[in-house]
Amino acid sequence: MAGTVRKILRWCTGVVLLAFAGWLLCLGLVLAAAARPNLHPADAIVVLGAAQYNGRPSPVFRARLDHAIDLYNRGLAHRLVFTGGVGRGDTISEGEVGRRYALRHGVDDAAILVEREGITSAASMRAAAELMQQNGLESALIVSDSYHMLRVEVLARRMGIKPYRAPAPNSPIDRVPQTRMRYILRESFLLPATAFLPRR
Repeated sequence: MAGTVRKILRWCTGVVLLAFAGWLLCLGLVLAAAARPNLHPADAIVVLGAAQYNGRPSPVFRARLDHAIDLYNRGLAHRLVFTGGVGRGDTISEGEVGRRYALRHGVDDAAILVEREGITSAASMRAAAELMQQNGLESALIVSDSYHMLRVEVLARRMGIKPYRAPAPNSPIDRVPQTRMRYILRESFLLPATAFLPRR
C-alpha cells in the first residue's frame, strides 16, 4: 500500500514539474516574441482593436493606430485592416473607430478594410483573414502590444495569414513594468490554449 502511495506521489510530482516546465517555456517564448519586432514589407497591416470611448480610441488603441499609420506611410504595406467589435455599452465598433482615426490622419478610404464583429483576438483574426483572402492578400504586419505578439502570430498562422510582428512601440502598457508583466503572465497561460484552437 505504501509503495502504491509513493508511486502516485511521484507521478503527481512529475506531472506538476512537467506542467511548470511547460509554463516556463511559454513565458520565455512570450517574452522573446515581445522583444523581437519583425518589420517586413507585407500585403497588409492588421491592427488588433482595443478599448475606445464613444468613438475616441483609448491611449493603448491610439498607440496601435499611430504605429500602423506610420508603417503604412513608410510604404511597408498598402492596405490597412482594422479589427474589433462593439464592446459592452458601446455604440460603435473598435474597427470602425480605427477606420475613422486613419481617415482623419490622411489614409485613403480605399486602402482600408474593416471587420466590426470580433470580440476576441481569435474572432478578430479569423475575420481579418477572411477579408484578406477576399482581397487577395496573404501576408500582414500584425500590430498590437508587445505582450500580445506571440499569441496573435500563432492565431494569424492558423488562419492562413503569413504574419510579421509589429508591436506598437509607445504603448502605455509597456511604460508600466507591473502592468506589462501582468499581461505577459496572462499571455503565458493563454498561449497553450490558443495553439490548440480549431482553425474554424
